[in-house]
Amino acid sequence: MNDPGTDGTGSDFSASRDARTTELAARLRAVRERLDAAVAAAHRPAGAVELLVVTKFFPADDVRRLIGLGVRTFGESREPEAGRKIAEVRAGGEITPPPTFDMIGTVQTKKAGGVARWARAVHSVDRRKLAERLADAAQAALDAGDRDDPLGVLLQVSLDGDPHRGGLLEADLAEVADAVAGSPALSLRGLMAIAPLAGERAHWMAELARIHADFTRSHPDATELSAGMSGDLEIAVAHGSTCVRVGTAILGERPLLSQ
Repeated sequence: MNDPGTDGTGSDFSASRDARTTELAARLRAVRERLDAAVAAAHRPAGAVELLVVTKFFPADDVRRLIGLGVRTFGESREPEAGRKIAEVRAGGEITPPPTFDMIGTVQTKKAGGVARWARAVHSVDRRKLAERLADAAQAALDAGDRDDPLGVLLQVSLDGDPHRGGLLEADLAEVADAVAGSPALSLRGLMAIAPLAGERAHWMAELARIHADFTRSHPDATELSAGMSGDLEIAVAHGSTCVRVGTAILGERPLLSQ
């Protein structure tokens, strides 16, 4: 068991309770309460939905503070920035249990190698070429000892067909899913979507739930559904989300990097 005055990394963020740690603790508590209430309202078992804390624009110090508050699952969106941040977090000392980091942002094929070394899963696979590149990169990472298990993959679904928002059309899911399922270095875990801004969120979440139900008939092990963020996590949970990706509600607005 970790010393209650530390965060398991050798730092003393949890003990000192600086102003930022206090802020994060209050925000995290509020989101956890919202998530617990949403799960209960949907008549789903406690713990059925994972909270992925999105730290993409925030420094390693905030990640360490959140680790001290008990968070172990994080989301990042930019490589190589994420890789450098994760290395900085891990350089602070052994963390028990160790945190995991998922890639939730767009992945350029040329950066697949970096992502495959640190990501537990990629939530944003939206083209066959990317799936194939991740398969090669994940196999190389396995061979080099940089990872111990296959790279998880969630296919990103486009709910409104807007090519600028990313994601696969429903009709194109099967081709990319087969490419993922055919690689021993990848593990097809499910689907991800971001609800379009136009229209009712409940409509889009219901559509995603339908697509996921159809998808699991062909891929019964792909049970994960990554959906819901700070503003719509309750709606997502009501429609079967197994992972909500929350950034702003916990960490606040994106920090200004320069004036």
